[in-house]
Amino acid sequence: MAKIRRLGVLTSGGDCAGLNAVIRAVTYRAVRHYGWKVFGIIDGTMGLMERPLRYRELDLDMFSGNMLREGGTFLGTVNKGDPFNYPMPDGSTQDRSLDFVDGFNKLALDAVVVIGGDGSMRILSQLCERGGIGMVGVPKTIDNDVHGTDFAVGFTTAVNVVTESLDRLQPTAASHHRVMILEVMGRDAGHIAVNAGISGGADVILIPELPYRLESIAEKIDQVIREGRNHALVVVAEGVKTEDGLNAQVAHSHGQTRYGGIGHYLSDRISKMTELETRETILGHVQRGGTPSTRDRLLASAFGVHAVDMVAKGRLGRMVAWQERGVTDVPLSEVCIGPRSLEPDGTLINVARGLGIYIGESP
Repeated sequence: MAKIRRLGVLTSGGDCAGLNAVIRAVTYRAVRHYGWKVFGIIDGTMGLMERPLRYRELDLDMFSGNMLREGGTFLGTVNKGDPFNYPMPDGSTQDRSLDFVDGFNKLALDAVVVIGGDGSMRILSQLCERGGIGMVGVPKTIDNDVHGTDFAVGFTTAVNVVTESLDRLQPTAASHHRVMILEVMGRDAGHIAVNAGISGGADVILIPELPYRLESIAEKIDQVIREGRNHALVVVAEGVKTEDGLNAQVAHSHGQTRYGGIGHYLSDRISKMTELETRETILGHVQRGGTPSTRDRLLASAFGVHAVDMVAKGRLGRMVAWQERGVTDVPLSEVCIGPRSLEPDGTLINVARGLGIYIGESP
């Protein structure tokens, strides 16, 4: 492998807490240990696709203050506009993948560290393969649905936010004798819902991986009331379908459709079936922001250092991962196979059942 002198780093996909900590670790390791120049690409793939190129050289002084503690990504990110099918103003699509490759070459980069989720890993690995670009991936997503790693950057912070929200909903639920429904993010995986639901004392947890029955939810809530409690907590992942198999979605700007509304659907039906006052809260993007948790800062730091060392050793086309209490790496070919869902008989699902939580029908 040619000697590395100039390293690019970019964030792609949805934002989350801990991204700046990864960029900080990449810069510290590359500059201090290897003497490389590091260039942060602005707004993900767009920074290399647009002309003039949009980037900034990263130095140690930029990270001497609060960067480790700040959520989001100071480089910016995008989660739309597939370079292979890029939407044009006239409504058509165009393959702009070579614009990305040309931008990489114009900046004279030797390799790139991509911080992204499963979708970003798939697209960026295809882009880099097309241009013969050396890439190392760093997994980040609040959904924790990236294959090959036990944890992704941003997940534990999001779970902490959801758990704290349940802690805050419980006393108001008890005060008003209500059923409180909390709709959380996660796309097509229930990792956030299960982890936070167990930690936050939920009575019902609904996830995309398991079917459910409204009658079973009502029976569980009735059981809680019979046992002497005057309220109940329900956590539902945004990707959960209605009982008849339809997605709950809402329209956003630019013709985009996103998950949302399953909490309202459940609130209306649970209220009618139990005759209890029911309220729903859609937590939304609150889960993405805020100060990174200790766990996410540690994970981000370990991932960033390991990613740079991988570039130095020529271990490209791979993603950093956390497995068996340590940092390692896996081939991107094992990562880019779609989102990682919960196993129906997995440990945490069995824990939930053991606690008496209704978590859907047994497969």
